Amino acid sequence: MDKKSYYVNVIEAKDGKMAEVLNFNFGGHHDLAAMADRVREAGVFAKDKYAKEFVLAMRFMHHVIKKNQDSPLFKEFGEQFETFKKSVKAQFGCNCNCESK
Repeated sequence: MDKKSYYVNVIEAKDGKMAEVLNFNFGGHHDLAAMADRVREAGVFAKDKYAKEFVLAMRFMHHVIKKNQDSPLFKEFGEQFETFKKSVKAQFGCNCNCESK
């Protein structure tokens, strides 16, 4: 699979000033832009930006749970999220061969 790398930079706009508050690298084999396009094209959300936020939230949460699956924090939610993720993949796909993951 083709590994992709993304740089996430969150900037807070407050009182007319911009300040970087978070930044980190994030990687994987999913094409986040293509995924957001598919969700947007499905018309699930009222605004296009929600499709982008949804895809990022799903990928970030999946990554955190996968890397910390033994954490008590995810004991119950991890299984629920996995079920939800499979439902989302069934509806939108992810254009890769990770369907079994």
